[in-house]
Amino acid sequence: MIHDFLPVCREDMEKRGWEQCDFVYVSGDAYVDHPSFGPAIISRVLESFGYKVGIIAQPDWKNKDSITILGEPRLGFLVSAGNMDSMVNHYTVNKKRRHSDAFSPGGVMGLRPDYATIVYCNLIKQVYKSTPIILGGIEASLRRMSHYDYWSDKVKHSVLIDSGADIISYGMGEHSIVEIADALNAGIDVKDITYINGTVYKTKTLDNLSDYINLPSYDEIVKDKRIYAESFYTQYKNTDPFTAKILVEKAKEKLYVVQNPPAKPLTTMEMDDVYALPYMRDYHPMYKADGGIPALSEIKFSITSNRGCFGGCSFCALTFHQGRIIQVRSHESIVDEAVTMTKDRDFKGYIHDVGGPTANFRHTSCEKQLTKGVCMNRQCLFPAPCKNLTVDHSDYIKLLRKLRKVPGVKKVFIRSGIRFDYCMCDADDTFIKELCEHHISGQLRVAPEHISDNVLTKMGKPSNDVYEKFLQRYKRINNKTGKQQFVVPYLMSSHPGSTMKEAIELAEYIRDLGYMPEQVQDFYPTPSTLSTCMYYTGLDPATMEKVYTPVSHHEKEMQRALIQYRNPDNYDLVKEALIKNGRTDLIGFGPKCLIPPRKISHNTGGKNFSSRKHKTVKNTTAYNNKGKHNSAGAGKRSSNNKSKSTKKGHKL
Repeated sequence: MIHDFLPVCREDMEKRGWEQCDFVYVSGDAYVDHPSFGPAIISRVLESFGYKVGIIAQPDWKNKDSITILGEPRLGFLVSAGNMDSMVNHYTVNKKRRHSDAFSPGGVMGLRPDYATIVYCNLIKQVYKSTPIILGGIEASLRRMSHYDYWSDKVKHSVLIDSGADIISYGMGEHSIVEIADALNAGIDVKDITYINGTVYKTKTLDNLSDYINLPSYDEIVKDKRIYAESFYTQYKNTDPFTAKILVEKAKEKLYVVQNPPAKPLTTMEMDDVYALPYMRDYHPMYKADGGIPALSEIKFSITSNRGCFGGCSFCALTFHQGRIIQVRSHESIVDEAVTMTKDRDFKGYIHDVGGPTANFRHTSCEKQLTKGVCMNRQCLFPAPCKNLTVDHSDYIKLLRKLRKVPGVKKVFIRSGIRFDYCMCDADDTFIKELCEHHISGQLRVAPEHISDNVLTKMGKPSNDVYEKFLQRYKRINNKTGKQQFVVPYLMSSHPGSTMKEAIELAEYIRDLGYMPEQVQDFYPTPSTLSTCMYYTGLDPATMEKVYTPVSHHEKEMQRALIQYRNPDNYDLVKEALIKNGRTDLIGFGPKCLIPPRKISHNTGGKNFSSRKHKTVKNTTAYNNKGKHNSAGAGKRSSNNKSKSTKKGHKL
């Protein structure tokens, strides 16, 4: 086998002695052959099963010839928008165009279209009308059934309907993509591939189906938001590979979209095999002149140790994409990858992360899940930890200790999200102690998200009391180690359930902490999350109770400004919010006031204000995950290893 990038042109095919590819992978991202990028994993998995895969990265969607550079594939086209939903990639939560794209050469914006999955399929259909098209990636996975689309403010059909594609491989896809490939290779018509778990297909008849759930039709959910919420929650409860039923949704007259149950989670051996494939671990050399691919720098020296998350945050898409069952790699596999990293000429001795959607999950939440799946009607950690929860950090601790001993490794950081509520379930201080001593540098970033229990309940997050107890424990352990380290909380504005009252309460909490967050996350309604369903319908799909949701741009601006009330640029918005909500007691010069009664110049040096600008980070929900294959994720919004000014954190 040639150890090189997969073919991107005819010349590359000729070097391998190929006359035709079996599959051509069309991606909205630039070509990066690294196991943190979904297209790399899927293409290398297919290669390991003997299939010839070529790559067309970021084709010119305005020119149909761009899709022909590798010729017609023998078995089909694989299409993905990339590691992020193309609309999240392109637009902020305020629907303003972003200025850069970390998954494109040099960070240049505009190299993929909006709704990229649909556009690429239409491009293919212009040239190859009968060649099978298989969809994958986060965009297709989370739009696999009818869904609310925030950017158009409409309920859209399954992406299968709008794209004209034949089948979706949803979730992580390793199992289903190989089964699809084998079926096509055996001569089975793509329209007859209806039996594979982890896939969605369309059909004109339901005669061959049994034991399925008939969801409300597209027309019904468009007309009635309550029906939409009921349909969504049925889908949400059927995301487990052991308990899920087949779901059927009528899209049009005599046309149905059918979702098979999710594929089974990978075993540890299968995970090891996936990450041992011959990746080049770099971007394609054709991008070097443009400055490379920015997203790679974030994760090139990070290690994926697990998949899945039983945290159950309402605003996260992981339940729909990776599922709640934790899948892990062996210590040997992870250490081998670390050793490989040390041989890279750019490696400086620092492993940037060892984790996944949640770093400190290294096993299923209970033994039952390995054979019976997760509970359909309850969460593992919310509203309180399940009595059957397995709480044990020992395996993760052993893994981190092994990695610290790898020759050439100076430090191992943990930048994935740490579930502080799970830490609080563990009476043993060892993990937090080692975290403080070895795996952060000055700051620990955690995600309480809010302080109002009314909002936290809608978020699926633990009560604020749990966070406060974690802070006390973290302080106590740091004092014992002799380190002066800080907690930087991630906070979210405008989530369903957050009225201006709760937003002001959060501002008062920040005042009492004595610092202003540099990073604020607006709630971003992305496809297939519980929170997005609440945002669109005004209902909690689990209870069908009404939920207040900030939807106006101006109110969302005020809620965000309150979190950063010390920023002089936010003065007018903060003052308006306080006056409108009868909280003029917070306008003045007293110690409890948020702002003075008059606007202070940026250059006054007033001690209630900072003269420097403050960064506002728009949320990418579960899609940012540092470009990792799950990319849904959720939870990796920034780094735990920044050791600059202590004024940036909550001193403990």
